[in-house]
Amino acid sequence: MHITICFPGPKPLGWLAGFQAALPNVEFSIWSQGETPMADYAVVWSPPQALIDEQVQLKALFNIGAGVDGILKLSLPPDLKVVRLDDAGMSVQMAEFVCHAVIRHFREFDQVEAAMQRGEWAFRKPLLRRDFPVGVMGLGVLGTRVAKALQSFEFPVLGWSRSAKTIDGVHCHHGDEGFKDFLAGTRVLVNLLPLTAETENILNRETLAQLMPGGYVINVARGAHLVDEDLLALLDSGHLAGAALDVFREEPLPKEHAFWAHPKLQLTPHTSARTLRDETIEQIASKIRALESGQAIAGVVDATRGY
Repeated sequence: MHITICFPGPKPLGWLAGFQAALPNVEFSIWSQGETPMADYAVVWSPPQALIDEQVQLKALFNIGAGVDGILKLSLPPDLKVVRLDDAGMSVQMAEFVCHAVIRHFREFDQVEAAMQRGEWAFRKPLLRRDFPVGVMGLGVLGTRVAKALQSFEFPVLGWSRSAKTIDGVHCHHGDEGFKDFLAGTRVLVNLLPLTAETENILNRETLAQLMPGGYVINVARGAHLVDEDLLALLDSGHLAGAALDVFREEPLPKEHAFWAHPKLQLTPHTSARTLRDETIEQIASKIRALESGQAIAGVVDATRGY
């Protein structure tokens, strides 16, 4: 068996050593166009079309992230499995990030910090959690972990997904028929949807205007979910109180982008949940062993759905 590794940038020598330790009887290579032997599996991040075109014997592509929208834009053989990570340490990071963003907004810590920087010692009237229902869009592994984490802080939690889901204590909605009620009952919106043709631009003027007045948006999925100009207009109108954005249409965010200077935005550089190498290697190695022994694995992407 041969496995090739294809990441952009410097050679992923640490990943190579980790996989060699996890699968000691397997041949490995770092993919180089026109120079790599035929492989059975590829471990990738943002792979080029040339990899797919050359490696015609691949049984599966293993992506080292949860999102596979970049891979599905390539021209792929119909029988090639695309496998995403189930978790690999990302869900707890995402729960930390989202809870921090929700609590920072709810407790008005940005305003408290600004007052302290001005040399002002001032208290703010406590707000009520029941007035800040949090809606989580996307109830996969990450979304479910986030929804459960938010419950521990006693916020009302809603969920929305394409198909019906059940999570104890979460008021779950699904499908087109449940989307309007979900939005109307949400004050803090957390986006964890996969990026597909159906979800691109889903955070737009029409949808965001349906949030409760004073709504707040947390986007930790993909930048292409959000229509930037619509968010800015709703912030400036006062319908939205602010947003925490970790993902952007173009990354790094261009220096001239209006987001940088907007006072109601909290920006971070796509750091809400980073891939943890050891956990990822262990998960992918386990799945490769399962496939080689004829077993089914979790995380195989349905190309028709996009996740």
